[in-house]
Amino acid sequence: MANVAEKVGTESNWIDGAATPTRSVRWALASLSLATLLSSLGASIAGVGLPSLMQAFGASFQSVQWVVLAYLLAITTMIVSAGRLADIVGRRPLLLAGIALFTIASALCALAPTLGLLIAARAAQGLGAAVMMALTLAFVAGTVPKARTGSAMGLLGAMSSIGTMLGPSLGGLLIAGAGWRAMFLVNVPLGLLAFALVWRALPKDGRSGPGRSAFDTLGTVLLGLTLAAYALAMTLGKGSVGLLNLALLVVAALGIALFIVTELKVETPLVRLAAFGDRMLTASLAMSVVVSTVVMGQLVVAPFYLSRALGLDPATVGLVMSTAPLVATLAAVPAGRLVDRFGAQPTMIAGLASLVLGTFALSSIRIAFGIPGYVVPVLALSGGYALFQTANNAAVMGAAIADQRGVVSGLVNLSRNLGLITGASLMGAIFAAASAGADSATPSATLLGMQVTFRVAMALALFALVLAVFCRRAAARSKERPEA
Repeated sequence: MANVAEKVGTESNWIDGAATPTRSVRWALASLSLATLLSSLGASIAGVGLPSLMQAFGASFQSVQWVVLAYLLAITTMIVSAGRLADIVGRRPLLLAGIALFTIASALCALAPTLGLLIAARAAQGLGAAVMMALTLAFVAGTVPKARTGSAMGLLGAMSSIGTMLGPSLGGLLIAGAGWRAMFLVNVPLGLLAFALVWRALPKDGRSGPGRSAFDTLGTVLLGLTLAAYALAMTLGKGSVGLLNLALLVVAALGIALFIVTELKVETPLVRLAAFGDRMLTASLAMSVVVSTVVMGQLVVAPFYLSRALGLDPATVGLVMSTAPLVATLAAVPAGRLVDRFGAQPTMIAGLASLVLGTFALSSIRIAFGIPGYVVPVLALSGGYALFQTANNAAVMGAAIADQRGVVSGLVNLSRNLGLITGASLMGAIFAAASAGADSATPSATLLGMQVTFRVAMALALFALVLAVFCRRAAARSKERPEA
């Protein structure tokens, strides 16, 4: 892991003109990279084990899917609160606590005698992952010089993609060799290593004194319940909208209204709503939601097109589908270097333009194009996503003030998670509606569903691109104003 971080930092001194050796920065990046990999691995490794869990516990799919949902819900509901808590008590101690919780919960998952206890342990594991996800970006902003923030963000993006890509294959190997418990047990030694690296490499930043603000408990509870209601509304029913989904959306809407009222009244709010007056921050979070929705749509819809329209077997579908995370992984570090060289906003616009091209190509796809007709657009889409994600993270975290980096990092990760949840539901529902009918499983119906879904995705990508161009022009005007 240290070698990966060292590779990113070898081109020049990370701390220009300072006496601090670059070796310390590389070790810090190694610790943050492993924490990032663990949180994404925890999300992706469990899915492949659901059939084994159904057999082991004699449970239905609807029951065992909560092994995945509990983890994702815990992250979604607690990631902003974890970031804010870190701003209060210190990032290093809370990150150590999060890694410890993740590691202990992983061991409890492996030892769980019942499905209920396994789901509870997975929720605890998700809480630890929420802390890790919220604080890795915040630590980069405070540890790495601004001139190299893009490269560091690219490294973390690559590690996240590696964890996502590695999960299914590693989980399958572990289950085949040692049973389903091994896919949770593997996190224990990795978690211990991450704990040791963070303890050794990251600077101490405990409490700054008696003036440290209090934690907004009421706001935390309201936001957690609101996000949980929204996440459940988007995930229950496999894309169909029923009375329960609508009721949960109403609860989420009421919850966000109560949360806003609460945050305006409390002395030390969880989220400073005035921060959303910063158009750049608001636009960055909105673009993150939109782009993540588009990317998740590709992951949800593509398997149906590859299997039903192109007639590929499951093994070939999996191989072709691995193109997207592979490209995102390979593009992440170069994307960071582009951010450092050309700036975050130009790189972001280039990434969104590539995303538009990819979605346009997928909306125009034909069965006669075969596998290349899918893979080539995905190269543009996934590469564009890597450029956007790295540039957007660098821009947002680079502009965050020191005592708000934790909560801003949490908001960045939350926007991504909400986009993924929305994409899985919204794009799946659009595909199902567009390909509906008695012959919905035929190649022609599947092709139509694919084309319609990506027309919507292209419109969303265009919206994000226009927003990015507007933000760049607004930033340029604000720089010119003082000179006038």
